[in-house]
Amino acid sequence: MMTRRSFLTHSCSLGVASATMTSGLLSLGLARTAVAQAAPGYRALVCVLLAGGNDSYNMLVPLDADQYGEYRGIRSDLALPQGDLLPLPGTTANGRRYGVHPGMPELQSLFTNGDAALIANVGTLLEAFDPDAVENGSARLPLGLFSHADQINQWQTAVPNDRIAEGWGGRIADLMQSANVLNGVSMNISLSGSNVFQAGNEVGEYSIVSTGDGAPGVNAYDDGTDFGALRKRMIDDLLAVQQENVFRREYARRLRSAIDAQAVFVEAMQTAPVLTTAFSDNYFSQALRQIARVIGARGALGASRQTFFVNVGGWDHHDDVLDNQAAMLPMISAGLQEFRDALVELGVYDDVTTFTTSDFGRTLTSNGKGSDHGWGGHHIVMGGAVDGGTIYGTYPELSPASPLDVGRGVYAPTTSVDEYFAELATWFGVPAADLDRVLPNVRAFYSPGSATPPVGFLSV
Repeated sequence: MMTRRSFLTHSCSLGVASATMTSGLLSLGLARTAVAQAAPGYRALVCVLLAGGNDSYNMLVPLDADQYGEYRGIRSDLALPQGDLLPLPGTTANGRRYGVHPGMPELQSLFTNGDAALIANVGTLLEAFDPDAVENGSARLPLGLFSHADQINQWQTAVPNDRIAEGWGGRIADLMQSANVLNGVSMNISLSGSNVFQAGNEVGEYSIVSTGDGAPGVNAYDDGTDFGALRKRMIDDLLAVQQENVFRREYARRLRSAIDAQAVFVEAMQTAPVLTTAFSDNYFSQALRQIARVIGARGALGASRQTFFVNVGGWDHHDDVLDNQAAMLPMISAGLQEFRDALVELGVYDDVTTFTTSDFGRTLTSNGKGSDHGWGGHHIVMGGAVDGGTIYGTYPELSPASPLDVGRGVYAPTTSVDEYFAELATWFGVPAADLDRVLPNVRAFYSPGSATPPVGFLSV
């Protein structure tokens, strides 16, 4: 018999038993639908991946005396002083009060002003967590729990029982790319290179950088000099040759497409409004600044739907979690505020929803230096369509005897990634009929087309 304390060492093998449940569905591919008619106007999703597993139990902390006492007792040397926490207004449905990390005053302000919401205890699930099922060994669990590779993949694919390379953002693009002008620039824009989230069966990401106009071209392809013009003609002539070898032919096709798309993208970016909003000089803020500029150029790009992806790494804090978070969480907080201000300046704040993801939460218990891999964690959603100033989901009652504690302070999720992503996808314009194509496991938690939203944090 499996006890919750032995759960940690057995969870990976339990997940394998159901590893093929959705592979047949995904292999069918996704037919494009005329979703543009069902989703007028412009909308964008901005995915911020806190890669490594953010210790979000020090990002959102209980303030009530009893629950803070439990938090402090379980976290021991990782606990933040109660007086340092930045209190959030209001209480949850069960009357609890919470505060955010002292380095996140912008998040406190965004929450207070209704610009941001917090989603409590989200994680990968195959079915609703049942502690009795865990005890008797019948629980169906995500593949490779506590594994960076598996969990970061599942947060991007929304497929908790298989290892695939097609993300839910990519599946949305397969459905909705035709809503944009077909000019070679994908509706999926990445500031962090290739990623699983935006990889579809037909559509992938268009990778840009945070400097300049975002899309550097082929080195010296056309540098404006006479010799550069000659070089450009030579490259164009080479790419126009019909190669007999299939690999050479495909390489030439892709390079030609990349050159053409780069020209379209740069020309569009040069029409973007000049932002007066100041951004901090760090990778995250500069990536958000470039995203704001791309959104400003949406008309020239012919884009009515876009997704953006930013990977902010370095959150695997097995040691020095307090010092690391004191340096990193303020960057996230300030960057979100700057991005909000830029979107307001552009007049598109209601049309853009920004959300965080991560590999997993972390253990509430300390390993003596930091925290280890966990399961459920807390996340931030920001945007003009967000019904902010509220903590959604269920923040666990902290206790060593909690039925959600599967061992060593690892808390099982009470909200699935499927519910979290279904809310975002529905707002983005994915029809109810296509929701379970984008999120194959969603019906385990939510019925597409239901009169009630999956979580409730967005005004659809």
